[in-house]
Amino acid sequence: MKGYVGVDVGSVTTKVVVIDEEGNPLGTPVYIRTQGQPIKAIQKGIAMVREDLPRNLEIKGAGTTGSARYLAGVLIGADVIRNEITAHAVAALRFHPQANTIIEIGGQDSKIIILRNGLVVDFAMNTVCAAGTGSFLDRQAERLGIPIERFGELALKAKTPVRIAGRCTVFAESDMIHKQQMGFSVEDIVAGLCEALVRNYLSNVAKGKKIYPPVIFQGGVAANIGIKFAFQRALGCEVLVPPYHNVMGAIGAALLAAEEMRDGKKSHFRGFDVAEMNFETSSFECSGCSNRCEIVEIKSDGKLLARWGDRCGKWEVIER
Repeated sequence: MKGYVGVDVGSVTTKVVVIDEEGNPLGTPVYIRTQGQPIKAIQKGIAMVREDLPRNLEIKGAGTTGSARYLAGVLIGADVIRNEITAHAVAALRFHPQANTIIEIGGQDSKIIILRNGLVVDFAMNTVCAAGTGSFLDRQAERLGIPIERFGELALKAKTPVRIAGRCTVFAESDMIHKQQMGFSVEDIVAGLCEALVRNYLSNVAKGKKIYPPVIFQGGVAANIGIKFAFQRALGCEVLVPPYHNVMGAIGAALLAAEEMRDGKKSHFRGFDVAEMNFETSSFECSGCSNRCEIVEIKSDGKLLARWGDRCGKWEVIER
């Protein structure tokens, strides 16, 4: 039995999946917090996904994506390293071949991908503000004293959602406190926060984009049914949430690895024993020119695996 590994390492969460030759996830996909330690998160994710796989499985390829995709690629021995736009688009088309728009909202970033006839024709990502992301909801849920898992459920019980300024997390929190002091119910405030996030997304990330259905909603925030319904009200069309919405980036990376290795190439995947390997990272500043590039290197048991960060390629090393 053949399988392909996909790893998506973001600033907030790390996702690991293994798919079969048909593109279906094997076992239980892993979705865990990165907690500022991507190496440990990757190793933990690899160890967790390994426990639920068939014993006769042979890994024929591996791919990585996400903000730490190069680091993850070096650690696991990836055959393919791709950006999040490509990975999410490939995964969405696997489950919804007619998709025209992808809304993806994660912990600290959000993006919109415009597809036409199965091809990416445009995209945009949020810039420096996290007001339209999952961390915005986490912070407000903490302020309200409710579990984030109940956010969507409470939003659907709202009778009159209040309007909350959502263009900035600081202003949103101040406005939310003001609405609490005025006596609005928690349900109405939660629904207002969901609508504030959607307004922020549509006015910033999706500004100027033509959103046509089918619209696919991916990322961890897609689990929030309150946000889904807020998008549906704002867009006036159905918003579809794929069955593996929270690990679509990892699935896309695995699908890209399967495509890359279809000619029978030998995979560079280090194996699931990477979960027990010792990795050390360090950095130094190159003084060769005025750029003063910060060079990052990673070693395993004293052996240099990779080095990157320079603009000229002087120090770059990628072990194969």
